[in-house]
Amino acid sequence: MLCSGSLFVVIKIIKGALATMYLNYFGLNDNPFSIAPNPDYLYMSPRHKEALAHLTFGLRESGGFVMLTGEVGTGKTTVSRKLLQQLPDNTQVAMILNPTLSALELLATVCDELGLEYNPEQASLKYFTDLILSKLAQNHQAGINTVLMVDEAQHLLPEVLEQLRLLTNLETNREKLLKVVLIGQPELQQLLKRNELRQLAQRITARYHLLPLTAPEVSSYIAHRLSVAEGDISIFSKSTLRAVHQITGGIPRVINLLCDRALTLSFTKQHAVVQKTIFLAAAEQILGADVVSQRVQSHRKWYLVSAFVMAIVCGYGIGSLYV
Repeated sequence: MLCSGSLFVVIKIIKGALATMYLNYFGLNDNPFSIAPNPDYLYMSPRHKEALAHLTFGLRESGGFVMLTGEVGTGKTTVSRKLLQQLPDNTQVAMILNPTLSALELLATVCDELGLEYNPEQASLKYFTDLILSKLAQNHQAGINTVLMVDEAQHLLPEVLEQLRLLTNLETNREKLLKVVLIGQPELQQLLKRNELRQLAQRITARYHLLPLTAPEVSSYIAHRLSVAEGDISIFSKSTLRAVHQITGGIPRVINLLCDRALTLSFTKQHAVVQKTIFLAAAEQILGADVVSQRVQSHRKWYLVSAFVMAIVCGYGIGSLYV
């Protein structure tokens, strides 16, 4: 009898084998729907481009903070990676990927990211702050811009955010010596509405809330990823593409998960095209039948309401809806 660990390994091997076989079956040279952050598959929708433009503009301004928010899986990491690529060469970037830190721990992490040596036995807010401010001044003298990027910023404690604000106090007559990029879920917006953080909120020179992809953007997203893998969007039927937007809500990460599973199921059934029924079955396996059913019913209600409104606008009677 297999132990749970061995069983997990076997399942993983089987899934890997199926993925390899479906790639050959559909004529793909790579997995187009992997959730790994492969830059080759980077798709910048009009919304992502607009978000990038806002952040880029904000970093060029004199203020200390720019902010990007969005629901889980909407592509905030995509935008942030593109932003990093577009920063000038004379930029030193400090990344905070785990913001569940105390104020002291955060300052120590910033020191680590900036390559500053320090004595742990002397650790204090003032000690770390002085080191960081000295480094900012040195970078400015050398013509180097300093950017601090904080991911999952909704987890930051108010007192930690206040420490970040104090770091941006060092400035010349024209600009702040530290620019801070806050990336987080919608809860970050609510956090910054707190009275004790009003000074920080006033220093945000650019903010953008990233919305999910629209139905046309979902099709373009899928087409782009398939083309990178030497595939074609005709692998998915038109009704399936409509269902993808309906079930995923336009969230790129969910699109990847469901499309990958749908391709696997289509291969096991030897279907050359991913049909809507197969996609819905894949969605039920990952999201659960209750979630899929709820989203299908919600879409039908929206469709009936839209049809009713259009009938009224066009001057038809209600009975014509049922003809």
